[in-house]
This record gives sequence, structure tokens and C-alpha cells, in this order.
Amino acid sequence: MEENKHITIYDIAARLNLATSTISRALKDHHSISDKTKKKVKKTAKEMGFVPNTLAAGLRGNKTKTIGVLIPTITQPFLSSLISGIEITAQKFNHTVVIMQSHDSYIEEVNMAKSLFSNRVSGVICSLSMETQNTSHFHQFSNNNIPLVFVDRVPKDYNTFRIVIDNYSAGYRATKHLIEQGCMRIAHFTAGSELGNLYSERKRGYIEALKEHNIQVDEELIIKLNSVTYEEGVRASHVLFDLKVKPDGLFAPGDILGVSAVQTAKKRNIRVPEEFKVIGFNDDLISKIIEPNLSTINHPAEKMGKAAAEIVIKSLRVQNVDDAKEIIFLNTEVLARESTMKK
Repeated sequence: MEENKHITIYDIAARLNLATSTISRALKDHHSISDKTKKKVKKTAKEMGFVPNTLAAGLRGNKTKTIGVLIPTITQPFLSSLISGIEITAQKFNHTVVIMQSHDSYIEEVNMAKSLFSNRVSGVICSLSMETQNTSHFHQFSNNNIPLVFVDRVPKDYNTFRIVIDNYSAGYRATKHLIEQGCMRIAHFTAGSELGNLYSERKRGYIEALKEHNIQVDEELIIKLNSVTYEEGVRASHVLFDLKVKPDGLFAPGDILGVSAVQTAKKRNIRVPEEFKVIGFNDDLISKIIEPNLSTINHPAEKMGKAAAEIVIKSLRVQNVDDAKEIIFLNTEVLARESTMKK
């Protein structure tokens, strides 16, 4: 048997040389099937590792309403808050939530999308993986009238609902804050593919703020990350601190990256904020725990999750939802803390 293969009633039917209808009825203890056949079918099903697809069965019977959530990871505080918002709204309307993680892998995202589709979810909410360049694996939902909502990491061109913040404006504000605190040599971490425009828009805001304040854009201060993780932040911070002329500020597009920069600076005896100022992004809990406290940009994750779930549920209840395809949350702001304050 192929490893990790999902066993279906078709596989059991082939093994026993019986009709699939017979297998289905036997597993349901239907009165038309003999006890001997029922026993044989159930024994074979157990040996083959068959698991009844109760989710799909429930949906076919209109008993279970399920929203599939496909995200890079549940460990990022922003995404955890996003899930919380989705679940709050889903529970209000008696929907369940199934969560799958791509771990920022395109291949895993494709596989998880297939799994959600095969389990007949009612709708899908997705934040793209870092590796995603092609979104054709989402056509299976769009082509079958399954509501699809992209949140935060969204594709630039896909005719479905998108919920984002104004990442350009947020990137501009974060960089402008550093300039107002006296920084003249400001570094930036960036990430992601060109498909998901979250990080490219924050970078665009960073560059525009520098230009408007007559500060030259220095490409050696812009570090491309392989992932948005603490370890990558440490690596990128060392690259910056190894430069002949070190930066005096950093706009990190995630609080975990900002925290990694602060701690790396400390280990290299670079004082924060006296010599090096840092602003992060998301207002994660860790930004308030780190010493000095990390300046950041707030990010309405829970509200975005609630909005995404509301769109899915409304789409299931009303055909041809006429709402705008893109919802942009504009209420992001700089939360100035110790890591950027003038002494």
C-alpha cells in the first residue's frame, strides 16, 4: 500500500471484489447486508487503515458547516489572533473550523488545499506561503463555488475576496518614525515572493519615506530573508552589524525580527536605542516583554479574521455577494516604545 495514501471505500471494494455500494452499506450496518459480509468488510477496513470521512458525510447531509483555514503557521502571534477572530465568528453562526499549516512551503500549501477540497469544506480562508508563486491550486474552490478569502498575504491578481492592511502606508509610517528619531542610515528586512505583496508593499513604503526625506536608498542595508523567523533575523542582523558603516536604525516587518535584532545588538555591545533604533510590526506580546520594549506597528489581526469568516458565511447564505472584493484596514499606527526613543 502506498505510504500515507488515503484509503477509500473504493480501495476496500477492490480488495474484496465487492461493489462500493455494498461496502458503504456494510460500514453503515444497513439491514440489506448480511452479518457475515458486514463483519468481513469492517475487518478489512480496519486492516487497511480506513477512516470514515465524517466531515464530508456531514456536509453532504447538510449537518456540518466547516471553514477551512490554510495558513503558514499557528506559532506566529498575528496568525493565532487571526484564527481567533475566524473562530469567534464561525462559532456564532454554528460553523466549525479546520486549520492546516503550509509551514511556508508551496508544495505543502498545494497538498493542504487538495485535502480541504476533498473534505468538502464550505469555504476557505488562506494566507499564502512564502514560496507561493502560482495560485492555480485554489481554482478547485473558485470553480466549484466554494467561497475563498485571502487574508494578509494575498495574491496580487486573483478574482476573489482579499483582506489586507495598507502595508505601503504602514511601512512608510514605520520608517518616518525612525527618521523623526534621528536615524539617517536605516536598514530594512524584506521577505516573500513577488506574488504575495505584503512585504514588497512595506518595502515600497520604506523606500518612499527615505526618498521624501532626502535619504539615499542603500541596497546593502536591505536584507532579503529566507523566512520570517527569529533565526533568520539573527543572521540578517549579523550581516548588518558586519558592515563597515553600521546602520543606526532598522525597520523590521515583524516583531520577532525586531526582537532578534535587539538581542543580537546587545550581544555585540551595540546599545539600543542610543546607537541602534528598531521598530517592528504586528504589536505581538513579545514586543512588550523584550527589554527595551519594542516600538511597533499595530495590526488588527482578530478583526481581519472576523471579517474573513463573515464573508465566507455571507457567501454561503447569499448568492452573488456584491460586497467589494478587497477590504483594506486603514487603522494601523505607530506604537512608539523604548527601542526607538531619543535619549
